Amino acid sequence: MRRFPSIKDNCEFRKIYEEGRTRADRNLVLYVRPRTTGEPRIGISASKKIGNSVVRHRVTRLLREAFRLHRSAISVSCDLVFVVRKDGAMQGYHAIEASFLKLCRAQGILEER
Repeated sequence: MRRFPSIKDNCEFRKIYEEGRTRADRNLVLYVRPRTTGEPRIGISASKKIGNSVVRHRVTRLLREAFRLHRSAISVSCDLVFVVRKDGAMQGYHAIEASFLKLCRAQGILEER
């Protein structure tokens, strides 16, 4: 089975925060940094401020699922880092997916079908 394309290293997160472009809505903040090769990767940051580990991991699973379903529509090779806001921790899948798509469109990385 193929591994999920994710960002794990702290140094990679810092580089994306410093060099990436950012957009935000009430649920999520998105940082995007272009890559030269490879498929899009995702990193998710959910601090303890938004809730306990059950809440944080639930939002992480929802974001990963939205990324998995829409990965083929992402037109460029890039690194995406999502920071979950407090309002985002209480949302369901459809609200998280809508925020995901809205932010990706705002960054210009999502192909419209």
